[in-house]
Amino acid sequence: QVQVVESGGGLVQPGGSLRLSCAASGSIFSINAMGWYRQAPGKQRELVATITRSHSTNYADSVKGRFTISRDNAKNTVYLQMNSLKPEDTAAYYCNVVVVSSSAFRLYDEYWGQGTQVTVSS
Repeated sequence: QVQVVESGGGLVQPGGSLRLSCAASGSIFSINAMGWYRQAPGKQRELVATITRSHSTNYADSVKGRFTISRDNAKNTVYLQMNSLKPEDTAAYYCNVVVVSSSAFRLYDEYWGQGTQVTVSS
């Protein structure tokens, strides 16, 4: 029904930058919120940043001031600009998309991407 694909991950040195992209496709009436989550080995998945359709944003304290989330509603795409990367940012980053399946009945569906690996190392 809906496919979510992330891209842009890779290996960077501390202090470097990466830009992640996430594109949603398929049967989409409207996308409500989009966000990025990450999971490091042996750790729980945690919220990184979210953004509403009206571009209101929310960030984890650990990335505030370094990461910027944005979206292009026309392209059903969300981005995560990551600057001043630290080794602690190393994780698999997952895109989350909340799709409106029926606005009349307030029905929503949630989809996840397969993840893209970000490794920050010297």
